[in-house]
Amino acid sequence: MSLERNKAVIRSLFEALNEQNLALLDKLVAPDYVDHTLQIRGLESLKQYIPMLPKGFPDLRENIEDIIAEGDKVWIRFEVTGTHKGVYRGLPPTNKKFTIRAVSIYRIVDSKVVEREAIYDWLDFFKQLGLIEYTEEGKKHFPDAT
Repeated sequence: MSLERNKAVIRSLFEALNEQNLALLDKLVAPDYVDHTLQIRGLESLKQYIPMLPKGFPDLRENIEDIIAEGDKVWIRFEVTGTHKGVYRGLPPTNKKFTIRAVSIYRIVDSKVVEREAIYDWLDFFKQLGLIEYTEEGKKHFPDAT
């Protein structure tokens, strides 16, 4: 498998996710897919998870900023944007916009994603939604971050 082909698989995956095209996932994701970050096992579990995102964030977009391939792995740095307009994992809507950056590592076998692990800045995400605030002591130490 060529490195460029592996990158193309990930670009197609992001397109499918942004468009909520669950049918395209059959071509891009292996049936025994594992997402270590979201604790999802299997393609069908992924298909159940994906539709809940636009319920909480109807304008959610994930945009790849950098992409690197080596062997059977593809690393991406990406930006996630959206507005919290609906319930997400039990959190009532805040109507606040957010922008966070993340990094994911995908493993690809036979042109299908078999594994993913990601790092998100969840603290910044919850802060932007107004769910976490600095304490008075924190504001003294980090005045520009409040």
